[in-house]
Amino acid sequence: MAEEAEPAALDARLRAYIDEIGDREPAHLAANRGVTEASGAGHLQVSPRQGQLMALLVALAEARRGIEIGVYAGYSTHWLAEAIGPSGRILACDHDPEITARARADWAAAGLADRIDLRLGDALDTLNREVAAGMAGAYDFALIDADKARLIDYYERCMALVRAGGLIMIDNTLWYARVADPACHDDETEAVRAFNRHVAADERVDISVLPIGDGLTLARKR
Repeated sequence: MAEEAEPAALDARLRAYIDEIGDREPAHLAANRGVTEASGAGHLQVSPRQGQLMALLVALAEARRGIEIGVYAGYSTHWLAEAIGPSGRILACDHDPEITARARADWAAAGLADRIDLRLGDALDTLNREVAAGMAGAYDFALIDADKARLIDYYERCMALVRAGGLIMIDNTLWYARVADPACHDDETEAVRAFNRHVAADERVDISVLPIGDGLTLARKR
């Protein structure tokens, strides 16, 4: 989600200072993000701070094969594709051919198109086909940034496909701070709460919940 969705634990001065000393967002990625934000859809992509962190984690792990569920305009995919290097591949799942056409153009302009396998359609169907094709345990990492009602389903498919020691990253797990508001009971908030409880109780993973962007949960498969 966009940076402004970050919980207000950081005051504006401290946030500006962190950005000043830590921002490594390349100009071409900033341009991609700017187009999406100008269209009013900035909340549908990860924040620059999240993208930078995820790319760092992927590079540290020397990961080469990943999954992304929820591509939109390809901003987070771009971060990850740069991190995996020229021999890496990302299975990118989305359902919208129109907005992902913009993503394809961005990847091509950056020389990343051959690192990204975009599959249009229902993401669960795509993941189920991967499992059926014998790809269980074949992936190093996954990013889940898609519809909240199916978060647990996406997570369980990723648990099957990601290897032991691999990383599953989930965006929006603080959901505009609504998850901590006892007055909020809309369907999406309840879905995120249910997902958070599911992961918190999952002894198959080691986890950390980070208050950056709209909340980023990291789950390392044991």
